[in-house]
Formats: sequence, C-alpha cells, structure tokens
Amino acid sequence: MTDEHGGNIYKYKNYLDFSANINPLGMPESVRNAVIESAYLCNKYPDPFCTELVGKISDYENVPSGCIVCGNGADDLIYRIIAAMKPENAVICSPSFAEYGKALTENNCKITEYILSEKNNFDVMPDFVELLTNDIDIVFLCSPNNPTGKTVNSVLLENIAEKCLKNDIILVCDECFMDFVCDGKNKSSHNFLNSKIIILKAFTKIYAMAGLRLGYAVFGSSELAEKVQHTGQYWSVSVPAQSAGISALGETDYLLKTVELIRKEREFLINEFSEMGLKVFQPEANFIFFKSDLPLDVLLERDKILIRNCSNYRGLEKGFFRTAVRNHEENIILVSALRRILNG
Repeated sequence: MTDEHGGNIYKYKNYLDFSANINPLGMPESVRNAVIESAYLCNKYPDPFCTELVGKISDYENVPSGCIVCGNGADDLIYRIIAAMKPENAVICSPSFAEYGKALTENNCKITEYILSEKNNFDVMPDFVELLTNDIDIVFLCSPNNPTGKTVNSVLLENIAEKCLKNDIILVCDECFMDFVCDGKNKSSHNFLNSKIIILKAFTKIYAMAGLRLGYAVFGSSELAEKVQHTGQYWSVSVPAQSAGISALGETDYLLKTVELIRKEREFLINEFSEMGLKVFQPEANFIFFKSDLPLDVLLERDKILIRNCSNYRGLEKGFFRTAVRNHEENIILVSALRRILNG
C-alpha cells in the first residue's frame, strides 16, 4: 500500500496489517478497562492541562511536571511546537516521518534536507553536524527513524545536542519507537537533555493505543514547554485518552515483555528475509525496512496482507518496503506468502 501512512484498515477490511507498527501484544487489559471506566466522565470537559497524567509522566521520565506537555498524539505536538516557535529555517532528514516537512511547509519555513543514503545504510553520519549553522532555528531527528528503524549513534547525538545548544537551535528528537529498542534508554537524547532539546513520545505504538491519540513532549526548558502548552486547541487530550495514559504508565512488565518479543521476532524476520535474498537494513525498532525489485505490496495484497510501500517517502525510490514485526503466528504467514511469491 502507498497511502500517506500505514494502517488504513477502513479501506482494507479483513486484511492482515503489517503496514502499521503497533505493539503485537495489543492494548494492555488495564488500559482497556481504564478507557471503559472513564466513560461516565465523558459528559465533562477533559482537564486541559492533563494534571494527573503529567504527574505520572513526570515520575516516569524523571523530569519536572512543568517540562511536559501532552497532546492529541505526537503529530499534534509537532504542529504545536512549530506554531509556537515560528521557525524560519529548519533541517530534517529524508527519508523520515512526513509530518515534519508538512508542518514546517504549512508554516512557511524553509527546509534543508539531509539525505540518508543507501550506501551508508541510511544512518545519520557525522557530516550532519555541518548543517547546524547559526541561521537554523529548528532540527527534527527521528530515532529510531521511520521508515528505516535506525537509531542515531549516541556519540553523534551528543555532538548534535551540543551544537544545537551552542547555536541556539531547537532540537526535536522524535523517540516514539524508542521503547521498542533493546537498551533504548542508553540511546535516548534524554541523556543529553539541555534547554534546546524537545523529546517526542507517544502511547500510540508501544501501548497499541493508536485510536485514542495520546502523545507527550519532554522539554529541557520549562519556558519552551509553557509556550507550546498555550499553542493549539485548549482541550487537546480526551478524558478516555488521559485515563488510558495514566493506566499505561504502570505497565512495567508489559514493556519488558514487548521488548523481548520484538527482539526475538525481529531477528526471526531478518533471518528469513535475508535467506530469501531481500536486502534488510538491520533495524532496531518494531519494524523492518528492506528492498526488493518486485512490487511486493501489490503481490501480498492478493493474499490479504498489507505492507508499507515506502516509495512516497522523500529521498526514496521504488523498491523499498517496511513491514511491522507482529506475533510469531502472523510473522510466519507473512514469510510463507513471501516465499511463494519469490520462489514462483
């Protein structure tokens, strides 16, 4: 499928969906119950400042409550950050999540693209720092990157953070997939948090809460956080979403189980794909970015299986695909279908 984003189950009904990178364990039962129990409060306006939820996030992230802003998914926060900061010049990577460029363009910001190349396995390289000149206002980095699944090297990330601080550049680090990464805490920009860093997180993928729309941003500066808090719609997070988030943050065992499942199944899929002759780019997230000369998305649709055709990502040509890591039974179905296609 080549829709703008994956996960269009309303168009593709009764398909096995590998196009959206949602936790294969599904929504935790405690979160589902919290949503149900919140229904009796839905005749009230939600807390516009998400006070209880922010308190839980503050404990979870070990940052002051005044440095946290919640939103209607990470997408909402991307637009609010840009609206609040009003940048004139920005740096983004390509390929990466399309909403950075879209939001910047809608706010008349000039964009410089850093092209991630296949010859470098789509890694961010040290020359990225050279783009961080004092005329740049904001930088977006996605780690693990979507669609490549690559994290930014920690030494390089520290250098980027220092250069942004020195040149008064806002550094937005999108870490919505970091919770799926083995040893993710050691690869987070949280380790280099300074007054110019904003970290984006979401409940969408890791807690399988895509339909509830809940994300948050961690700021190194309470002043920047307050600016974003007062930008955009007033009631941005619904009552059910706030209740779900509060419950989700207590699901420690669920997160550990998720990371282990993803590690095991990602390794299984990488090995199977490689044996079939597909070029895999060694991801660290809960999805796999790979290359094939065949129109695999179209061919798999005949088996009612969806994967993400990445040809509409800026910086990519035809032949690149992304598939989610799901549970073992579903992954076997995908592998079997690919074997039939590739073996004729």
